[in-house]
Amino acid sequence: MFDASTRHAIDGLAGRLKCSPAALQAVAEVESNGQVFAMVKGKQEPLIRFEAHYFDARLNATNRTIARAQGLASPVAGKVKNPASQADRWMLLARAARIDRQAALESFSIGLGQVMTAHWQKLGFASVDDMIKLARSGAGGQIDIMARFIDKFGLADELRRLDFVAFARGYNGPAYKKQGYHLKMAAAYRRLSGGAQPVSASTGMLRMGSTGARVRDLQTLLARAGYAVNVDGDYGPSTRDAVRDFQKAQKVTADGVAGPETFRRLDAWKQSAAEQPGEQLVSQVPEVKEATKGGGVLVLIIAARDQVAETASYLTGIEADTAQIVANALLAGSSLIGLGLAAYAVWGWFKSRRTDEGDIAIDAEAAAPDAVLA
Repeated sequence: MFDASTRHAIDGLAGRLKCSPAALQAVAEVESNGQVFAMVKGKQEPLIRFEAHYFDARLNATNRTIARAQGLASPVAGKVKNPASQADRWMLLARAARIDRQAALESFSIGLGQVMTAHWQKLGFASVDDMIKLARSGAGGQIDIMARFIDKFGLADELRRLDFVAFARGYNGPAYKKQGYHLKMAAAYRRLSGGAQPVSASTGMLRMGSTGARVRDLQTLLARAGYAVNVDGDYGPSTRDAVRDFQKAQKVTADGVAGPETFRRLDAWKQSAAEQPGEQLVSQVPEVKEATKGGGVLVLIIAARDQVAETASYLTGIEADTAQIVANALLAGSSLIGLGLAAYAVWGWFKSRRTDEGDIAIDAEAAAPDAVLA
């Protein structure tokens, strides 16, 4: 997708990050779709995306009122839509800059890596204008910005391991799966590397992108050990950082990956050998909560509900409170909506007991590489 000079810049920055050039190029291609510039008022400009919620947060009360009235700011991410054309996006940015230039210039992503300008200071720039100037200098400048972000936000390890699930979770955020960033990057890497499969050394272990029961166990034990993490079953950057800090304190390899040795050392904070420290009560499972809220209709069939609960507990061996709440959902299924809620509740309960390490299914992905890249 890129010309020779761009590939040369990628090679040099991959050396700085100590990662495979093909891995860095795969990220650049997916983020930019191979496009470095767009024509705006007769000159080439980097691709941008204005983020009105960033702008909203940076304005004083008076300017915030003005910006919201003009449809340029909102506290809700995505509420203000970006125009389809880059020319119109740059025009939108110019309108915002007339209200507050500094706030506007810190409120968009730029370049083939789509890095937020709000990070200019952390990325080592003297000003936000310097960051924008580098992006305007060419593909090499834009890749430099992307490489700085990867380095400063601690994502180089994930790229070195070819762990595109963990990388995408850190680079693109918790919604990375909806856009299939991890699959697109893996497919691009495979093409760029001549068919080599991106199999990570951390496959089968918990790391960024992992979700579910074992992640809650990990987070609970980290919290008991004194590390600030939310027990939410989502292995994101804050959990990764807590794992790294724990590993450093334990004088083991600090890679942010929770493997057997990390769990063995965390066992000291378990209350018993058989404990599942992060186990959710069924009443805490979001899908079950949603399916069983209200409950007025269920009073009419309480006897039937209890009978279903007793039977479910006997047949499956699940605990009594689990059987009772699932029974509530099942008996709410006296209509099509109720049946749907019941299925949703049962699915949520089973999901809460599972763990997804975040490994890419190579065989399934390889079967349709063109679809993945689309």
